[in-house]
Amino acid sequence: MNASPHSTVSQPQTAGAWLAVWTLCQRELVRFFRQKNRVIGAVGQPVLFWLLFGSGFGSSFQMSNEGQASVTYYQYYFPGTLVLIVLFTSIFATISIIEDRREGFLQAVLVAPVSRLVLVLGKVLGGSLIALAQGVLFLLLGLTIGVSFSPLQLLAVVGYLFAIAVGLTALGFILAWRLDSTQGFHAIMSVFLLPMWLLSGAFFPANDTVLQYVLCINPLTYAVAGLRRLLFQMPFPDLPSGSVCLWVTLGFAAFCLAGAWWSARRTTEGDLLS
Repeated sequence: MNASPHSTVSQPQTAGAWLAVWTLCQRELVRFFRQKNRVIGAVGQPVLFWLLFGSGFGSSFQMSNEGQASVTYYQYYFPGTLVLIVLFTSIFATISIIEDRREGFLQAVLVAPVSRLVLVLGKVLGGSLIALAQGVLFLLLGLTIGVSFSPLQLLAVVGYLFAIAVGLTALGFILAWRLDSTQGFHAIMSVFLLPMWLLSGAFFPANDTVLQYVLCINPLTYAVAGLRRLLFQMPFPDLPSGSVCLWVTLGFAAFCLAGAWWSARRTTEGDLLS
């Protein structure tokens, strides 16, 4: 029985689309690691915050968990720093969209015979893998402060980090797509993304009622809480459950991916004329 003409045509098209996705992803990886200042900036500042604040608050912070081993501030702050590294790396990776528009590369991709979804997936996958790689490097640093994990735990944390990275990279795509200035991008990061991280429970536990409401609507709250549960395997009664954290994180990633695709489809004429 012969295959239908439709199936024989769609298979090469699908293979070509995934090849385009991988090509764009690979370009992001090569571009990032050639720029050593981006590597240092994305990891250096969060690690510096972790060391400074950890040493400053370490003697005054102690969190007990129902008779189990207590959590030091270095350990409490560790998942938040991990999310901050993923945030910085993911967002900085999407600055390449602004640079590509200036250089004309973005216009060349837009007129190529590929869908906008291919562009979104290539950019987001590249940025997410970069963020994941740096997050895993910092995760291994946790072994020096008593953060231990089994191979199964490590796989779960890496998968969870990848979901966080996809959501944050797609969010960065949405922001960068509308901008034509890297200065404007950094301004948005300062007034929107950093407060979003600060109000996630990464830096300190929420004891105020109003602050707790803010944490409930912040998607990064569930990213940090999920990592904290995966890493320490302790009962944290004030944190959302592990299943809630997982579904909110996956939903955030899917929502931002859909938003990035929608944004890319809405700006055809402006990009072709820029």
